[in-house]
Amino acid sequence: MAAEAAEDKLGQRTEALHVGEIMGVTDWFVITSGTNPRQVRAIAEAVEEWISRAGGPKPIAIEGLDHLEWVLMDYGDFVVHVFIDEARDYYDLERLWRDVPRLNLSSN
Repeated sequence: MAAEAAEDKLGQRTEALHVGEIMGVTDWFVITSGTNPRQVRAIAEAVEEWISRAGGPKPIAIEGLDHLEWVLMDYGDFVVHVFIDEARDYYDLERLWRDVPRLNLSSN
């Protein structure tokens, strides 16, 4: 649902990585990006709204809303990373986690 919400707000290159076998702290990373700070905020707000509307959990923590370069939304079982394009390319989480299974998102 987090990935769908990001896609609805035109999130770029949205991916869901199953990191639970390696990480142990969370099961999934949802990674997406926006082209500007306003879009990053809109994506983060949409993720929170969609999950709440579906009766899902509230985030345990949200970080990065002050700078809007990398917003991290911790839901416990999954973590949503919303990057601005430049920060996503710099940190390149997909490369760091390249060996983990990925969820096939039909819109990619």
